[in-house]
Amino acid sequence: MIAVDAERLRHVADPAELPFATTAEVDAANGMSAQQRVADALDLALAIETTGYNVFATGPAGAGKLLVLEQELRRRAAARTAPPDRVYLFDFENPARPAALALPTGRGPELARDVAALVEEARSGIRAAFESDSYRRRHGEVHERLEGRRQKVLAELQAKAREREVALELTPAGVMSSPLVDGRPVDAAGFEQLTPEQQAKYHESVTKLETILAATFARLRALEREERDEHRKLDREVALFAIGHLVEEATGRWQDVERVGDWLAALCDDLVEHLPLLRRDAAEPAEQRPPAAGREDGAGRRSPLSRYEVNVLVTHDPEAGAPVIAVYGGSYHDLFGRIEYWNELGAAVTDHRHIRAGAVHRAAGGYLLLRAEEVLTTPFAWARLKELLRTGQARIENLGTQYMLFPSASLDPEPIDAPLTVVMTGSSQLYRVLCEVDEDVRRLFKVRADFDAEMAWDASGVAAYAAFVARQVRELELPAFDAAAVARLVEHGARLAEHRQRLSTRFPELADLIAEAGRRASAEDAATVGATHVDDALRARRRQSDLPEQRLRELTLEGALRADVTGTVTGQVNGLAVADLGDHRFGHPVRVTATVGPGQGRVIDIDREAELSGPIHTKGILILAGLLRERYCRETPLALHASIVFEQSYGGVEGDSASAAELLALLSALAEVPVAQRIAVTGSIDQHGAIQAVGGVNEKIEGFFALCRERGLTGDQGVAIPATNLPNLMLARDVVEAVADGRFHVWAISTVDDALQLLTGVPTGAPGADGAYPEASLHGRVHARIAAFAALARDFGQPARPEPTLS
Repeated sequence: MIAVDAERLRHVADPAELPFATTAEVDAANGMSAQQRVADALDLALAIETTGYNVFATGPAGAGKLLVLEQELRRRAAARTAPPDRVYLFDFENPARPAALALPTGRGPELARDVAALVEEARSGIRAAFESDSYRRRHGEVHERLEGRRQKVLAELQAKAREREVALELTPAGVMSSPLVDGRPVDAAGFEQLTPEQQAKYHESVTKLETILAATFARLRALEREERDEHRKLDREVALFAIGHLVEEATGRWQDVERVGDWLAALCDDLVEHLPLLRRDAAEPAEQRPPAAGREDGAGRRSPLSRYEVNVLVTHDPEAGAPVIAVYGGSYHDLFGRIEYWNELGAAVTDHRHIRAGAVHRAAGGYLLLRAEEVLTTPFAWARLKELLRTGQARIENLGTQYMLFPSASLDPEPIDAPLTVVMTGSSQLYRVLCEVDEDVRRLFKVRADFDAEMAWDASGVAAYAAFVARQVRELELPAFDAAAVARLVEHGARLAEHRQRLSTRFPELADLIAEAGRRASAEDAATVGATHVDDALRARRRQSDLPEQRLRELTLEGALRADVTGTVTGQVNGLAVADLGDHRFGHPVRVTATVGPGQGRVIDIDREAELSGPIHTKGILILAGLLRERYCRETPLALHASIVFEQSYGGVEGDSASAAELLALLSALAEVPVAQRIAVTGSIDQHGAIQAVGGVNEKIEGFFALCRERGLTGDQGVAIPATNLPNLMLARDVVEAVADGRFHVWAISTVDDALQLLTGVPTGAPGADGAYPEASLHGRVHARIAAFAALARDFGQPARPEPTLS
């Protein structure tokens, strides 16, 4: 047992030892030394461009996995070449399957502008060409030439009819015929006056003319087709003259890009093929035309030229490096894209312009950062992600199209080549489960990056903290932190890690603290953030969450919850517990009591009997019973009935950190030796009486100190902790000051004997050659009491059980 000096209660960071005055001098890119395993895993995955070399990053919650990974990926991505742009174009041969093209980086919007300009100039060119005198003249020449041939055919028909004394008249309703008498047509009244022979001759002539009429009309129809073909040929020639040079110029600008030239040629052919539609659109006044871009205008009309628009799915800055896309939440379509629809005459319709990119398309050629839990809980996302990683292609489809109430125009866009590295984060437990249930995990995520919750408090660790602070300061536009403020953050990191020589990697929590301290400094118009701003931010954060702690302490001070910090009591020890509220942990004393009497070797855990204790606490009681057997009952049966309880505990009890206090209370009751209430004890025990380390040691000490301070420090109060917990001490400054002034104490104990000596002041005693303890020693008294219980059991004829049991 040793009294711990104040210097060992807190590791203090000396600002004078930091190699900078403020974080303005710190390189924000430094800092990955905190997670060297992760850095090595990323380097491996990014160096091997083979299917399956994706990363599954595991680690404890709050370790800042996403934050660190995103920063490191961005740093590596900056040194890589930006991927190509991706666009969707209308496929003139298969409109239901838009074509996906890869363009040089940053040129997607350029193609969209070029095509929009081409189509707009084609509008103007078509309008000008078909309104020209040259076009009208040539159009008229074709018509006049074919009209002359038509008239000649009709003249031949009339001549053949006159030869047969028949007059023909062509009307919109058909061909009208009448007999010729003396070279003049006869009307219906005159026809009745003709002789039967004349009427019969007329009918015979008309019958013979029917064959000639059929042949003549066939020749006329052929002439009409010929005229249409020649007009169409003329229109095509004029259109190509008007827009051909535009397409050639555009093709020349894009001749180095695969498939663009072919598509522009197809666009030209399509423009000419749909010339009537284009001419009608071009002929409308500008204010009445549907827009060339966009889905529809205010009147609900879609532009007839919308099929020529370029859908720039993804574009990149050539100077920005490879993309890093981090997805924190979102739906299936946020990940894998979607096709948008609109209502048209009661039906849901769409086209290539309304294909929207997902995260996988934006990350193609770079890195995609995902949370495993979110991917696995998003319907269909995990299966589609595996398909993407296997094939390297990203398809876009709407999952619910087949379930829509109204029929829709369906699209099957061409898949996008999406070579990317996926970095997915999750817990170690989730990774193990996935590996067990899905054999694809090991094939597709061949690299595992395991985050450590801590890093060494050395020059490298402090540099990592300083770099992280510098990065946050620049991103949040905060004042620079001076060396003293960074030193405070380092100390807080050790407090979070619960170790004097290690720092926590819970960077998100540190980021919040940095932001809060920075805002306080900004509110004061301070040039830099100092240690006082960090301390104020820490106090404010504690104040936001410590209401339950304050209420519990008030109840204790009022006496509603009993906790003695002075005097002595037999069979009662001040244990220590930690309450975890999620965002705040605090320690508080718990009164552990024990009673004993003769019985059949039963050690009753009242909390367990009340179903309030967990398995670890039950294990601690069983170990306690084993120690009794090992130390006191080698030759004597354990004929006792003992009960142990956490007094005034109305919630669950878990953990074995109070097993030392429980044993001390039981031994005090057996030896009938009072225990000092001015000392609280924490620690677990093994079956041989060694005191073992526990968690939350800082909060436990501070909780008992706060109660003693409220009731008045006497100078002899303190806490006994396992000696193995000394490296975990990062106590609050007020506790350290009290210890330095001799107003409070911290003792390090290694064995149960150390604790008994400290709390009772009675020598514990050592066994002699015969194994017996001195009668006046504490162990001797315990052994004598157990022997007395055994004698009572024999006298009453109730054999004691040879071994203690837990009830």
